[in-house]
Amino acid sequence: MNKKNRLIPYLFVAPAVLLVFIFYIFPIVIALIISFTNMDLKGLADFSKIKFIGSSNYYRLFKDDIFVKSIVNTMFFVFFGVPVVVVYSLFLALLVNFRETKFFTAMRSVLYMPSVTNIVAVSVVFLYMYNPVFGLLNFLLGKVGIPPVYWLTGGPIISKISLIIMAAWRASGINMIIFLAALKGVPKEYYEAAKIDGAGTLGQLFKITLPQIFYAVMFVSITTVIGWIQFFDEPFIMTDGNPLNGTLSIALFIYKNGFKLNKFGYSATASLVLLGGIMLVTTIQFQISKKFDKMGV
Repeated sequence: MNKKNRLIPYLFVAPAVLLVFIFYIFPIVIALIISFTNMDLKGLADFSKIKFIGSSNYYRLFKDDIFVKSIVNTMFFVFFGVPVVVVYSLFLALLVNFRETKFFTAMRSVLYMPSVTNIVAVSVVFLYMYNPVFGLLNFLLGKVGIPPVYWLTGGPIISKISLIIMAAWRASGINMIIFLAALKGVPKEYYEAAKIDGAGTLGQLFKITLPQIFYAVMFVSITTVIGWIQFFDEPFIMTDGNPLNGTLSIALFIYKNGFKLNKFGYSATASLVLLGGIMLVTTIQFQISKKFDKMGV
């Protein structure tokens, strides 16, 4: 192979590498530089007013009670939201994969729709459902004698749970499609052999289905964790981080400091901490998946 032919593969990947550098690597480098400065709206207009302040932003950040609270809130969202999304998506995939009929085919489209529905439209619907006086949920609870629940204003815990319910419903569709594709790849002969051996439905699920779609489960788990660490849309639109910063996520903290308070250096520092958290959690998940792979799962 001559030198000209050796360059062809690099030419094909060059546009993708260039895009990654422009939209991912370069912004991270800029954010890193800004995080060591006091950059604000004045500094954005006049670079001469930007001062290098070293690691002061990092020191202030971890002494900021609001930022610490946003970390706790985000951990709550991840700890409870991720299992709900993964299990619920897998449950839906198993249901629609039950039969190859027009009904189940139509249900795939219906259950996928929340994932492609505009977040603002979804939020309007859920705001009506969560309304403490006229909402559908409190109407149903009243039918069984349960007093009204203040879903978004009743306290930090109930507000976080309300956002998790909404976000899990919205995120389940795309994950269901991924699981469904993985389920289609499981050989039917395995199930036929299991039935002959007397395995029940649960036995087939844990001994055949889950091991065969293990990599799909890991992929969905990793992407879902990353998505929930960056949890932003629902708390931004539904609660604005309230009540008492009880639904303030790290991503919303970054937005407020950067675009409302114009503390660009401080906001960039928080964004790098968020990036570091994502990288750490993703690395841990990959290590766990490797261990399961070596165990033959």
